[in-house]
Amino acid sequence: MPQISVDYSSGLAGTFDRRALGLAINRLAEETIDAKPESCKTLFRRSEELVVGSTGAEGDSQVYVEFQMFPGRTPEAKAALGEGVVALLREHVKPLPGTRLFTAVNIADIDRAAYHHGTVRG
Repeated sequence: MPQISVDYSSGLAGTFDRRALGLAINRLAEETIDAKPESCKTLFRRSEELVVGSTGAEGDSQVYVEFQMFPGRTPEAKAALGEGVVALLREHVKPLPGTRLFTAVNIADIDRAAYHHGTVRG
């Protein structure tokens, strides 16, 4: 049941294949945390502005991935997932010339009692 969010700097918008990255992240989740294929949902959100440090140097970019899932995975499985996602980011997303690309992954457990979901078909 991972809900996966990928926030990325607007300058990266046309520089990587979001669908290919999403599929790779979903496959990794299936392999490392035994997620069911239909339960992996990856949402991409473009971030308009990134401010780095107190000087606010411009031009750098970031990709931040957050996994939210029900508890029960081992720390080792979570570590493998996080390391795998960082490797996928290095493979799929390259920094723009003369800039830095910051990457980060956060894996968080969802409070099962507080999580509600549904599906609407058209």
